[in-house]
Formats: sequence, C-alpha cells, structure tokens
Amino acid sequence: MTEAVGGPIAGGGAGALPLRGSLRTAWVREQRNVKRYLRNLEVTIPASVFLLVVLACFFGPWIFGLPGANAGKLGIQYQLLPLNSPGHLLGTDINGNDLLSRLLHGGQVSIEVGLGATTIGFILGSVLGTFAGYIGGIVDAAVMRFLDIQLAFPGLILALAVAAYLGPSELHVIFALSFFSVPGYARLTRAQALRLRERDYIAASRAMGASTWHVMRRHMSPNIMPSMLTFAFLQIGQAIVAEAALSYLGAGIPFPTPSWGNMVKVGQDYLRPRPDFVLIPGGMLFITILVCNLIANGLRDVAESEAE
Repeated sequence: MTEAVGGPIAGGGAGALPLRGSLRTAWVREQRNVKRYLRNLEVTIPASVFLLVVLACFFGPWIFGLPGANAGKLGIQYQLLPLNSPGHLLGTDINGNDLLSRLLHGGQVSIEVGLGATTIGFILGSVLGTFAGYIGGIVDAAVMRFLDIQLAFPGLILALAVAAYLGPSELHVIFALSFFSVPGYARLTRAQALRLRERDYIAASRAMGASTWHVMRRHMSPNIMPSMLTFAFLQIGQAIVAEAALSYLGAGIPFPTPSWGNMVKVGQDYLRPRPDFVLIPGGMLFITILVCNLIANGLRDVAESEAE
C-alpha cells in the first residue's frame, strides 16, 4: 500500500496531483475548526463570563483606581468596614485592606496558577502522548509505564508534599500542579494518536518522506486539539480548586499575598460577624470553576454532534 501511494507522488507523475488533492480534502475533512466551537452558544456564553472574570481581575484594580492588595490604612476606624462603605465597596479586612482590591488581586493569582499549570501540563502531556502513540513500540511502552507509575500516587497529596517541600509560592504551586497533570493529557493524546496514525493521509505523508515532527505538527495536532481543549478547560477548574486547597492548608500562596483560597481561610475566623469574607471569594471560585466546566461541556457536545 505504501509503495502504491509512494509511486506516483514520489515520481511526480500524472497521478500525483489528484492523489495529493484527495489527501488534502481528507485532511481538511478530519480537522476540527476551533472557530466553529466558539460560535456555539453553549461555548460562547460561559466563555464570555470567564473572559469577564479574567478582565475584571487583571484590569479592574487599574480601571477603578483601587489601592494595592496590602495597602491598608492604619487606624482602628479603617478596620472591618462593612459592605458599601465610602471608598470601599466590599469593606475592609482587619488590617484596613480594601477587600475588593484583595479579591481582584487574589483572582489574578488563582487564574495565573490555573492557566499556568494547565499550559505546562498541556504542552508536556501533548508532546509525550502524541510522540508515544505515533512511534509506538518500546517508546510507547516506556512512556506509558512511567505515566502509570505517576498516576498511581494521589495527585493532590503529592502536590501538597511537593509545594510544602519547595516552600509556599505561586511558582512552586504551578510547578507542583502541572507536574501531576501531565499523565492525563498524555493518555488522552496517545489514544488519539493511535487512532490517527493509521489514516491514509498519515501514511501518504510518511511515504512522501515527511519527518516524525512534521507529521505530528501538521497532521496529528490539529485533529487532536479539540479533545485537548475540552480536557484543558476541565483542568483549569481543577487547578484553581487545587490551588485554593493548597493555599487553605498553608502550602500554596503565602499570606499576605491574596488568593481566593487563602482569603477563605482568613475569612473563616470572622465567619459569624462577616460571612461575606468567605462567601465572596468562595462565590468567585464557584463561578470561575463552573464556567470552565460549562465551556468544556459545550466543546464536548459540539464535537459529538459533528461526529454524528
């Protein structure tokens, strides 16, 4: 089969152009265009909410002229101001810090951790899984056995241990969470690569002398991407939850740097007089994680409907 395909293409005969055209048509037909997903309401509505949260966290302090997250005013008269206080929409904490400012700056940290850990895991896991699935053989077996060993350990507990060992910081939390998210991406991309490597246009590309990297980048990655995006948005929500858990336990973002997780931890000491100390950052966590899950569900539903 390879020789039959390779003959006219390699020789540049009359059959080269029709065969190449059919391969190009098959490849285009196989691809999932991400833009089509973004036009679907099941994706665009939660994606718009997620984008609004991101913009509010990163640009809100500048737009509304808020003070720094730890630029609290000295004096007892500025401590624990209630909601809707003049100049402090959400009031202040025990140190006189503006809670709206801390909420938005804390959102920056939580979102950075979620996106950072997801991006690193996405890149490493995609490359490993695609390479292992495409090459197969002993390479596939070695990579997957290593990932199976990693999956045998409870991820959050090991992430807690790694973050505690390295010390509480945003960078260490991102590293710990991304390291334990790699196996999920790798297993998903490997399954897709095993399915795709037997397609005709992959065989034809190899017959024309395309390198492994070229086949992975030009033919496999575009077809794997929709499934990976669905999984990635689920992982963003899980990474934000994990960061909140680590920060709540004292192994994540160190106080006084705000994150939604350590804001909940600090707020529990004032739960009776000021339940909003817990409810507001907890509500932001809930909304952000919910829209990430809804985006993932929307991407999955659109992919399934197109497959039918």
